[in-house]
Amino acid sequence: MSPVADRLSLKGKTALVTGASSGLGAHFARVLALAGARVAVAARRTSALERLVREIGDNNGEAYAVAMDVTDPASVTDAIDGIEAHWGAVDILINNAGVADPGRFLKIDQPRWDFVIETNLNGVWRVAHEISRRLVSRSLPGAIVNVASILGLRVGIGQSSYSASKAAVIQLTRAMALELAEQGIRVNALCPGYFETEMNQDYFATEQGKRYIGHTPAGRLGQVSELDAPLLLLCSDAGSFVNGVALAVDGGHLLKSL
Repeated sequence: MSPVADRLSLKGKTALVTGASSGLGAHFARVLALAGARVAVAARRTSALERLVREIGDNNGEAYAVAMDVTDPASVTDAIDGIEAHWGAVDILINNAGVADPGRFLKIDQPRWDFVIETNLNGVWRVAHEISRRLVSRSLPGAIVNVASILGLRVGIGQSSYSASKAAVIQLTRAMALELAEQGIRVNALCPGYFETEMNQDYFATEQGKRYIGHTPAGRLGQVSELDAPLLLLCSDAGSFVNGVALAVDGGHLLKSL
């Protein structure tokens, strides 16, 4: 194994991936397991998690499923307690759980706003706070990756609640990085552009969706494998001097002329 590969290895680490029942979360869990981490996968839908655990095991990885609702403080605490009883302290957190509810600003009522903010912002804070508190109490280092979006760096029509939640996650990431650095805990935000997932695949199969993505600099959707190296950089020793960044992986989408 080369020195770079050594530093990208997560062997001996325990990782937690929230929102791991499908989409990017499930993919991130597979990537971390292939890099050598023991991976706790968390979501509300435990049946999908069990399938993922079996898949990872079939590929010689280690995975453990826990039920977690990031909007419920007791659920978060119980899930992390379960992971620690099974494997010990969590070294790496991939804070991925999130929802979307597109709608024009004037069409969004309080319940719709609260639905997005409670999961995408408060849920991220809740899990990160609990993991960080436990690491600091044990004087252990760690790496936290909060999954944001390019919509947290720029806005789009009909995405006010989602954009606001992801922009807040980016600022939360920076504040955490500043305050936790002296504890040996790195905190970064991964900001994907448009990647085909269960959440968006129907839209990008339409003519409107194809036209939209065709006008981006890359002219295509991202392949989820193109997030692998950025993810591993942010949570491995290869990125030991990377802290507090909002890393856009978007094929240059943010550079598109206004």
